[in-house]
Amino acid sequence: MKTIKTLAIAVGLSAFTLSCMAQEDDAPTNYIYTSYFYCGGGPLSRVDELTAETAPIMDKLVEDGEITGWGWYGHHTGGRWQRLTYHTASSIDQLLDGSDAIQAALAAASDDDADDDDQLGFGQICPQHDDYIWQTVAGSGGGGGSAKAGFSTYHVCDSSREERADEIIKEHAAPILNKLVEEGKLTSWGWSVHDVGGRFRKLQTMTGSDHKSVLAARAEAIDAIYADGSKAGEELNDICGSHVDYMWDIIH
Repeated sequence: MKTIKTLAIAVGLSAFTLSCMAQEDDAPTNYIYTSYFYCGGGPLSRVDELTAETAPIMDKLVEDGEITGWGWYGHHTGGRWQRLTYHTASSIDQLLDGSDAIQAALAAASDDDADDDDQLGFGQICPQHDDYIWQTVAGSGGGGGSAKAGFSTYHVCDSSREERADEIIKEHAAPILNKLVEEGKLTSWGWSVHDVGGRFRKLQTMTGSDHKSVLAARAEAIDAIYADGSKAGEELNDICGSHVDYMWDIIH
C-alpha cells in the first residue's frame, strides 16, 4: 500500500546519509543504524499502526540474515524526538546492505492501487528525522522479549578524551551494570560510540520491564559509578559532562 511505500522512501533517505561510511580495521562487530523522528503532523498512533504493518517484513529480513535485529520505540519522556527506528548488523557492509534490503522489501510490499488517500502517511506525520550510526563497544547483549521500557542518555564529550571514557565504562561501570542485569533489575545495558550523525558522541542505554524499575536501577548505577571519592566516575563526568536523557516505550 502507499503507506508502506512511504516508509521505504524514509529508509532510503536515511541510508543515503550513510553511503560515505568507511570501515575501521579494529571496529566493534555490532553496529546500530538509528533514525530519530520529529513528529507533529498527525496522531502518533497512526505511525505505530504503519510500523506494525511492516513488522512481518522486518522480522523476515532478520530471519533471512539481511540484518541482525530491528526495533521501533515511542517517546515517553525527553526531548523533541518522538519516535525512533533502528536496525543492527555485524559489520558496516551488512548495515548498508541491510538498509538497501529494507527499502527494497518495503517497496515490494507497497500497493500503488490501494485507495488510502484518506489516511495520513508516515512522512506527513513525521516529516523530519536525524540519522545516527553507532558502534557498540560495551554492554550486556540483547534485551530479550521482556523489555518494555528503555532509557537512553546521549552524551556530548570532549573528543580528545573519548577513548578514555570508553575505558572507564569497560573497567569501572561495566561490572556495576552487569550486576544489575544479573539481579534482574535491568534487562540489558549498552555503551555505543558515535560514527555518523550529529553532536552526540556517546550513547548509554538501559532496558527493563517497566519505567519505574529502569529508573530505580539507573539511580543505583549512578550512586555506584559516581560515588563520592570515585576518581573514575569523576573523570568520566569530566569527559562526558553534558547529556540529554530520553525514556522510551519499546513498541516493537
